[in-house]
Amino acid sequence: MKRYPLIADHGLVGDLQTVALISDEGVVDWFAAPRFDSPGIFAALLDHDRGGYFRLSVDAPDVTVKQLYYPDTAVLVTRFMSPDGVGELMDWMPPDRTGRPTDRHAILRVMRCTRGTVTFTLECRPRFGFGSNPHETSVDGRTAAFRAPGIAAFLQTNVPLAQDGLYDVHGSLTLHEGGVAGAAFTVAGPEEPAPPLPQPGEVEAALWEAVDFWQRWVRTAHYRGRWPDMVHRSAITLKLLTYLPTGAPIAAATLGLPELVGGERNWDYRYTWIRDGALAVRALLDLGFVDEAAAFTGWLTDRVTERAGAPSAGGRPLQIMYRVDGDPWLPEEILEDFEGYRGSAPVRVGNGAADQLQLDIYGEALYALAQGRGLDIRPTYRGWQAVSALLDWLAKSWDGPDEGIWETRGGQRDFTFSRVMSWVAFDRGLSLADEFGRPAAREAWRAARDEIFTQIMHRGWSERRQALVQYYGGDVLDAALLLIPRAGLLHPTDPLWLSTLDAIERGLVQDSLVHRYDPGASPDGLLGSEGTFSLCTFLYVDALARAGRVRQARFTFEKMLTYANHVGLFAEEIGPTGEQLGNFPQAFTHLSLIMAATTLDEALDVLAPRG
Repeated sequence: MKRYPLIADHGLVGDLQTVALISDEGVVDWFAAPRFDSPGIFAALLDHDRGGYFRLSVDAPDVTVKQLYYPDTAVLVTRFMSPDGVGELMDWMPPDRTGRPTDRHAILRVMRCTRGTVTFTLECRPRFGFGSNPHETSVDGRTAAFRAPGIAAFLQTNVPLAQDGLYDVHGSLTLHEGGVAGAAFTVAGPEEPAPPLPQPGEVEAALWEAVDFWQRWVRTAHYRGRWPDMVHRSAITLKLLTYLPTGAPIAAATLGLPELVGGERNWDYRYTWIRDGALAVRALLDLGFVDEAAAFTGWLTDRVTERAGAPSAGGRPLQIMYRVDGDPWLPEEILEDFEGYRGSAPVRVGNGAADQLQLDIYGEALYALAQGRGLDIRPTYRGWQAVSALLDWLAKSWDGPDEGIWETRGGQRDFTFSRVMSWVAFDRGLSLADEFGRPAAREAWRAARDEIFTQIMHRGWSERRQALVQYYGGDVLDAALLLIPRAGLLHPTDPLWLSTLDAIERGLVQDSLVHRYDPGASPDGLLGSEGTFSLCTFLYVDALARAGRVRQARFTFEKMLTYANHVGLFAEEIGPTGEQLGNFPQAFTHLSLIMAATTLDEALDVLAPRG
């Protein structure tokens, strides 16, 4: 077992309330429960010795391991091929069908021998509260119970178990061709009894129920383009990263995975960002997933409405991120005892950026709410009052510095992208007011929209760069501005936009991969550099296609797909040698892949319509 497998050496399983990462060695080395943002139970990715893991592997000389998803599902298959035989491990979590929060979550694991003879080794080493809460372990035959304050977990398996020290269990089982065994790791409330032992056939029935669930869902997608496998995998990943009880998507499954191995850019992404969710609405609608898009639109409306009478810190009507249930409390702490992924410390839990002023989120919020027109969602009376109050506040607040989209910790600036999205906020707000005949301060909103546009074109333009730049008075380029043509601020073929696109290509693009910005030219308050940002590469494809540079867009897109891992997943960034970096998998990357694919398909169809 590797101490720290590559970030990309993992598949994702989940039940629509939480997820687990499973390495291509059959190790569950990330799992938090009962929710995405709960403390880790298996967190060996962040500290091999203290984090905990659950391993089911074939230990034999010269083992070759392959991993894949069962087609169009979130069922992960790991195959162990050895000279003595071939073993197969199928991992999944039964998807939630109720939409109600629950403390009970299960990782189901089925072992098979498909040829010859194989011996599976089991190690289960849970650690509760990121290892801060000691637990009691008891073993009764092939059931182990782990109880800690506030939580319990149970392991039930065909593998004979023995206790390993105070806290852990281990065992092994030899299977001959056609042999099958299973293991279920179930998390529950502290007083709950162990679940009943599965009866013969129940686990296999649960497997095919999960397969049917995912395949039926994927079949409802409207996508008929050129990249169905990658688009469907991205859609499944977005759904896995969405908390079904509220419809809120998280930014990524993990915390603390570094943007640079050994560096300090290690954040907790298990929360719902307004901007990520807003763009997810568009991606989901592009695929025809109306229910998921409507669920987030409803969650966002609740956030806007609840703050209308009680603004957040600083008098702001929205926070940039929340917990999946809408709780704004995200204090940032450091796991002092964790060494971090391959020494990448500190390991942060919570996110201090939640208190930042990022004015772009109001544009993204209105962008998402405007998509509701395609869902036939009309604003309620109280909902429109809250939206109107938000825009009235923004009309007085947009013209000032903020921390910007990239959550830099180097101080506030007059970020151009924040102005772009403020323009979007007023533009979409005016459209909603007119379409639904709602009362609004139209003159004030229109005046703000027009003033922002004029200001961007004068103060956001760099004569030296011949481009719109990251902040007023500077010359630093910013890949976030690749959203300008999609947002509608400038036409995709406007000469000023094409000049900006050319400047970004010269300054931020390396072998088709795109950096967010240059930290050396625009200090962000953090040490070290970072990889290229996968979201930005897909936004670059989208912008190229809209600008009519379709061949370049397609080649860039195809090259970017080669950086996906072995099961089609992307982390946040791509490192200098092509390795995946940052939290994994990242929703932003997968939703932008969908956006780029649909835009590129449309552009290619104009050039060469399909019969």
